[in-house]
Amino acid sequence: MAMQRRFAVNHQDVFPAGAVMKGEVQPVADFDAPKREDGSRPQQLDKETGLPLWQVVVADLDDEGNKNDAGVSVKIPARHQPVPPSAVSIPGTPITLRLVEFVGLTALPYVDDNGNRPRLAWSYKAEDICAPGKADVATPARPDAGKAAA
Repeated sequence: MAMQRRFAVNHQDVFPAGAVMKGEVQPVADFDAPKREDGSRPQQLDKETGLPLWQVVVADLDDEGNKNDAGVSVKIPARHQPVPPSAVSIPGTPITLRLVEFVGLTALPYVDDNGNRPRLAWSYKAEDICAPGKADVATPARPDAGKAAA
């Protein structure tokens, strides 16, 4: 059996020390579509499901990880904007962190030739986002995951 383009990976294999969300869940702009009258771009649709694509940028907490990847983008196809887990405060500091785990994570390798020399890079997609340790209970994917928009 030949390997499919995109393949399933465990969250712990990609983010062994965990991942912390940077910013908010954002719609993915479709740069191949024409601009709207107001100059904005429509939201990109997932080629496999037809659902709108959302993007979550996370920081990999692994000290041994690739230093070039300060932020890793994970796309989530969903009819409605995914809701990440609540942020947690670090006692005695003004710092809050939003630790996350991805459900149904898949990876796609590609060659990134935007730098001085080409390098292997990864594109990630997930079915959902949840708090760390909750992926097993969240495994039944969102009701709209994998279904085309009506």
